[in-house]
Amino acid sequence: MGGGSTAHAASSPRTEIDAVSGLTVEHRTDPLGVDAARPRFGWRIRSAARGQSQGAYQILVASSPDKLTAARADVWNSGSVHSSDSVAVRYAGKPLRASTRYHWTVTVWDAEGRTVGTASPSFFETGLMSTDGVAGWDGAQWIGMKGKTPNSPGAPMLRKEESLRTAGSAQNRPQVREARLYVSALGVYEAYVNGHHVTVPQDGSTTMELLAPGWTNYDARVNYMTYDVTDLVTREPDVTLGIVLGNGWYNGRVSEGSTYYSEDGNALAVKAKLLIRYADGTSQTVVTRPDGGWKATDTGPYRADDIYDGETYDARMELPGWTSHGFDDTAWSDVERVAFEDKYPDSQLLAYPGETARLMSRWDRRPQSITVATGVTGQDGSPNGRGRIVVDAARTVTDPAKAASASVTIGSGDTAVFDLGQNMVGVARYSLRGPAGARVEFRFGEMLNDDSVGADGPEGSVYRANLRSAKATSTYILKGDRHGETHQDSLTFYGFRYVSVTATDTVTVTGLTGKVATSAIRETGTVTTNDPDINQLADNIRWGQRGNYLWVPTDCPQRDERLGWTGDTQVFATTGLYNADAGVFLSHFQDTVVDSQAVYGMDKAQFTGVAPGGKYNWPGGGGGWADCGVILPWTVWQMTGDATVVKDNWHAMTRYLEWIRQQTGDTYAGQGSFTGDWLAPQKTSAQLMSDVYYGYAARLMAQMAREIGRTAEGEAYERLFARIKQAFITKYLSTEGGRVTVKSSLGDASPIEPGADPDEKTEDNSQSALLWVLKLGFYETEAQRRTLVGLLADNIGNDAAYKAAHPNSRRVKYAENTLSVGFLGVNVLAPVLTEEGRPDLAYKLLHQDALPSWLYSVRNGATTVWERWNSYSGDDGFGPVSMNSFNHYAYGAIMEWMYAYMAGIARDPDSPGFKHFVLQPHIDPTGRITQVSGSYESPYGEIRSEWAVDDTGPTLVYDAVVPANSEATLRLPSVSADSVREGRTPLAGVEGVRFLGHTDGVASHRVPSGRYHLTTRLR
Repeated sequence: MGGGSTAHAASSPRTEIDAVSGLTVEHRTDPLGVDAARPRFGWRIRSAARGQSQGAYQILVASSPDKLTAARADVWNSGSVHSSDSVAVRYAGKPLRASTRYHWTVTVWDAEGRTVGTASPSFFETGLMSTDGVAGWDGAQWIGMKGKTPNSPGAPMLRKEESLRTAGSAQNRPQVREARLYVSALGVYEAYVNGHHVTVPQDGSTTMELLAPGWTNYDARVNYMTYDVTDLVTREPDVTLGIVLGNGWYNGRVSEGSTYYSEDGNALAVKAKLLIRYADGTSQTVVTRPDGGWKATDTGPYRADDIYDGETYDARMELPGWTSHGFDDTAWSDVERVAFEDKYPDSQLLAYPGETARLMSRWDRRPQSITVATGVTGQDGSPNGRGRIVVDAARTVTDPAKAASASVTIGSGDTAVFDLGQNMVGVARYSLRGPAGARVEFRFGEMLNDDSVGADGPEGSVYRANLRSAKATSTYILKGDRHGETHQDSLTFYGFRYVSVTATDTVTVTGLTGKVATSAIRETGTVTTNDPDINQLADNIRWGQRGNYLWVPTDCPQRDERLGWTGDTQVFATTGLYNADAGVFLSHFQDTVVDSQAVYGMDKAQFTGVAPGGKYNWPGGGGGWADCGVILPWTVWQMTGDATVVKDNWHAMTRYLEWIRQQTGDTYAGQGSFTGDWLAPQKTSAQLMSDVYYGYAARLMAQMAREIGRTAEGEAYERLFARIKQAFITKYLSTEGGRVTVKSSLGDASPIEPGADPDEKTEDNSQSALLWVLKLGFYETEAQRRTLVGLLADNIGNDAAYKAAHPNSRRVKYAENTLSVGFLGVNVLAPVLTEEGRPDLAYKLLHQDALPSWLYSVRNGATTVWERWNSYSGDDGFGPVSMNSFNHYAYGAIMEWMYAYMAGIARDPDSPGFKHFVLQPHIDPTGRITQVSGSYESPYGEIRSEWAVDDTGPTLVYDAVVPANSEATLRLPSVSADSVREGRTPLAGVEGVRFLGHTDGVASHRVPSGRYHLTTRLR
């Protein structure tokens, strides 16, 4: 409904304070640089009353806050809309103007027509509202340093001064009302205005971004950022812009194989527009142009930078004041236009739609210990011949409280090893004192060497072999300031827990802090238990996400890879969306996936294994990885309730499914898979894994088609799924001799897995095969289903009888109750077991600490999730050095189960976005976990689910919160229907609650929003 003011029937003057809050536009709070013509609005309702729901809303959008009334709203008055929608409500007002701030609010009525409340005004601000890099840019061009040879030493530093506008005389200067900086780079940039680093708001203060504008397929799209720089511009009568350009992903070997990559190097460039608006209604722009008075040099302190190799900073070459007014740049070079558009005329320049990657001070890490080594000893007696470091006890600090702020002096030949206690991603901020010209090198690593064969140095030194060719070194050359010098790299990043420091002269390290960089800046979920090992696992998973959600979801942050592997992304996506507000981040990555489909995909239809860029993007054989292009939109839609990602990607997804059909025809087989069930201890046919993923993609397409009104296509995908299922059963499900067998040995496993045993064969009835058969229902009878569950239980149980019956199985070498899945089985393992009535096995696997298991790494001191189940062991040392990351989130996908099944906060696939959801905690049958507390900030507000087992009853004490404007189906274990009680009242008798039944020891109720404190007798 549009236009006019509509009074709602039964309004009430009594409303709760902040009853309507959490206002978002494009899923962000008070965003700048919104380029959507019809942005999406969202809000939440808070209410202490039970059963609070929205019956209607009215959105007002105005050009100023004082116009936010129904009578004066001059941009949009939705009128009273009878709807419970409060997620992704589309704007339908006047056309939005570029570079304009709009103010808005929303009033909500409940289902009975009573006023719930009116939200405090919020705002959003449009960006340049263009995609061609021309409209709205006022003549800004890509510029770089004139005559600069790509890859030559020195980062380009560009500057421009301009006087602010005057009205007649310098004394009669109009007041600056607002100033916005729009900036992008081919490469990465640091931006300065009037001598100040341009920062972004964070946690009530400001912080610096790292490596803006991020990584995309540059020949398809480049992002620009928007900054409010009003405070920086109003300080002086002139404005000075300064830009430092780094190679980033655009001009580094991380992009080898990419269409935009050049072995000779790419010219770095910046495009920027500073828009200044004055109180008198006039405006002024400063843009990047080759003839606009810009100057450039590469003689500054930034001597070298590379994503893999690190950064070299020579403080002796600093140019004090170069970002401020009055600096003498007459000796600097001119700038020139960089002809990027000529080479890539179809590349779009788009506003970055989400929160940028930034340094998060709340997660800073200080040293837990500092060890000073003066040499090596014991080579002859050590197992690997490398010996151990000689520790100088006098300079070594082992007390964490003292190490956090300790100073340490080292000379030539000494090495100081800082242990930050946490594997993390970002940069180190360090402070030094020493003579001018002293060269200090900070080398980063995730582990310390032991005495095993795989170690690359003496015991106690920093292990770096797993970085492969990445140098991962921060080099600082001192200028000799007697007051000390402080630096942190800004044109690269590292994955590290340990920092090894050496110097060419005597220097004192007076401080070192690990600065965490991430795109996962707002965390939305928690799960804690009374088991410290499980809590550590959850913490490791969260840290892995922080580190690898950096502009794109990467596989690892430390070695010469750091790529957006799509298989890792899709497996972890649900966990990632529980943990953090990552819907926009992953939707943006999906845009990149679609770009990669057109640039690198086979026949421009196959989704790729890596996005963005071309490194390791092989044509064909993408099963489980390429399917990310379908699974990711479905997951984002399910978790956020916003189907935009489905609509926007529909044609790309259908093109992909059609491509598979063209490849395999009426065999209904998948495309094949180079990777298969990656790094699984028990091998499964890679073709089988591709086949199940083909079926999975078809099923998800059917669901998404129905959501966006494509009914006929949905029915077609349901038929496709049925045919894939039948073809799978015919090929793989054997009932020969009356025995059910999943023939997962039909075909080889991944042919490219580094470190794999070349003699290892695929096996029938592998865990991953059985799990996917059960998940997709690829069987014909319930009897077969029961048999398959039994086969899976036997495989997991792996007792002496099983080993005797399967003497050639890889399972023989492992303990009882262990998993044997790889990347494509890990996120379905515990959920399928629980859905099939075996939560006992899920919990046994969760608690297992023998190899392979989740807690194996925890027991071995991990602070992030490893790439391999056996990345390190005390007995065998380091895993295969050719591919061995200690920060790889894929196996952390178990946390999806911890939220949905252990804590019991599960989405309802038929009600995306937790409009309706399921509360069904599963009690630990092993008895080790007796308390769980889970929370998730859904699109409607915080959901809580907490349980504790009181053995005296035995009784389950359960607390839950269902946010307003949503409802839940509650399923609790109980001895009888009426044993679930609120106080002394059976829950079924509580007002607003509907009893659904009691089956198999579980009582089900439909519960409205509100808080619940319940008890239930377990037996």
